[in-house]
Amino acid sequence: MDIQVKGLHKYFGDFHAIKGVDFQIKEGNLVGLLGPSGGGKTSILRMLAGLEHPTEGDIYLDHKLANDLPTQKREIGFVFQNYALFKHMTVFENVAYGLRVKKAKKEEIDQSVHELLRLMGLAGTEKKYPHQLSGGQKQRVAFARALAPRPRLLLLDEPFAAIDAKVRKELRVWLRNVITEFGITTIFVTHDQDEAVEVADEILIINQGKVEQQGAPWDIYHHPSSVFVAGFIGESTIVEKPTTLVGFDRLALLQQQEDSLHQHTIFIRPEWIEVRPSEVTVNKFAGQSGVVKHLHFRGDSWYVEVTVGDLDLVTYSSIQEKQFQIGEEVNVLIHQLSIFTNTGNEILENELKDTPLPYHI
Repeated sequence: MDIQVKGLHKYFGDFHAIKGVDFQIKEGNLVGLLGPSGGGKTSILRMLAGLEHPTEGDIYLDHKLANDLPTQKREIGFVFQNYALFKHMTVFENVAYGLRVKKAKKEEIDQSVHELLRLMGLAGTEKKYPHQLSGGQKQRVAFARALAPRPRLLLLDEPFAAIDAKVRKELRVWLRNVITEFGITTIFVTHDQDEAVEVADEILIINQGKVEQQGAPWDIYHHPSSVFVAGFIGESTIVEKPTTLVGFDRLALLQQQEDSLHQHTIFIRPEWIEVRPSEVTVNKFAGQSGVVKHLHFRGDSWYVEVTVGDLDLVTYSSIQEKQFQIGEEVNVLIHQLSIFTNTGNEILENELKDTPLPYHI
């Protein structure tokens, strides 16, 4: 199912929740609605489902205006954060519910439910009740129930929020595989950027009722359209005031042209920063002195907070390398940074990092 939203507004009393939202989703895509809590993600999802009516604007499903189309005629499946399973029904009865509402034949119901439970890894649970299932199993039953009537649009509202971290990671991969197999246009709400980046074909970043940016996770990460997106997707150091950095003379020139800058804002990703012990010269021309402020162990790496002059930067360090100590003096090389201008953001490379050294480390 193709989806197109034009000029969507939603008021709740005097509160303007959704403010002129426009977007388009191609059939078969898995799209994440990502943003901070209270930004309007669930309101958009509920309007697509027909559970809320737009104050202004239009929703088109397969190029047909759907503003007044009842929920039951939109060919959608909905999976809620709290599973919303019927406690008095078995797993089989829960999954069969939508098919029975459609008055499908018993043979079709039996075949569809057993096939879905097999695909969901739930074969053998047909006679169990929700209270006998784990959180991950309950969520898979909720997915099976939503998929049973063969919807053309699947809407997921924080589908993994109530599940522990390990199971959540497993379900992300599972969801991606299931959606690919079924080929259903899917929109899921989340505030977990890792979840959205790992699972989605596209991301719609929603903030304060507006679409900040839409695009593939890779493109949004590398080409954020605003300071908010740069800070929200991935990790970075946001610098909102001019600063002096070794190897970035062009930055100083840009800062003199105040009309070309957007809030004088710079952002630096952790992977753009290289940190080495003070006795190891990263680059005698481009490196700067810094001090390790904090260390956070992440299993496969260290997350390092380091102060360089008046900047607090974050970067990664492999567990295979020397472990830094808090307060240790280090050499820091910033390979590149990005600066926002009137035309978007521009990557600036360290002009001195490739200066030939008299020896190699």
